Amino acid sequence: VSPNLLAVHPSLGVENVRDLIALLKTKPGQYNYASGSSGSPTHLAAELFKNMAGVDLVRIPFKGTGPAINALLGGQVHVMLVSSSSVMPHVKSGRLRALAVSSAQPTALAPGLPTLTASGLPGFEAYSFFGVFAPGRTPPAIVARLNAEILRVLNRADSRERLFNSGLEYVGNAPPDFAVIIKSEMSKWSWLIKTAGIREE
Repeated sequence: VSPNLLAVHPSLGVENVRDLIALLKTKPGQYNYASGSSGSPTHLAAELFKNMAGVDLVRIPFKGTGPAINALLGGQVHVMLVSSSSVMPHVKSGRLRALAVSSAQPTALAPGLPTLTASGLPGFEAYSFFGVFAPGRTPPAIVARLNAEILRVLNRADSRERLFNSGLEYVGNAPPDFAVIIKSEMSKWSWLIKTAGIREE
């Protein structure tokens, strides 16, 4: 999994999530957020933030995460929810300010940062996850063998280190657990897409 960071341009002058929400509520529609294409992780995570925080942020879409981050760095946009690996170098250099992580628990990928849940948005969770899939009719014995072999490699210290250095946290669960995550994520984002009126561009 790859958690997102709630990052802002330092010129906003906020130090934490509560300050940001208070600022956005004083001037609805006057601040914006950067995202990739419609339905991208950066778009959906920001819309979830808007919904749960009850704020009016204007979306500024870009053709990809790179151009969106560049706009945030340049101060053309104010806020972005984006993968930690994409923005941590800019946070460390002081060019961006990270306010919170979007995972359910704090992460070593962004040490010291609180979660959005602990920052006043209980239940907020938005992350990218990666997994291995097989055709639907793959025999259970083959699925079990593949799962065991993949976990064997992922459990090696060098594998975990490579994942961590790429901005990823290792989960390594069983197929039924992964299926529960997929169903839960589909339900959550389907609801948000309908609620926010998100359409294909």
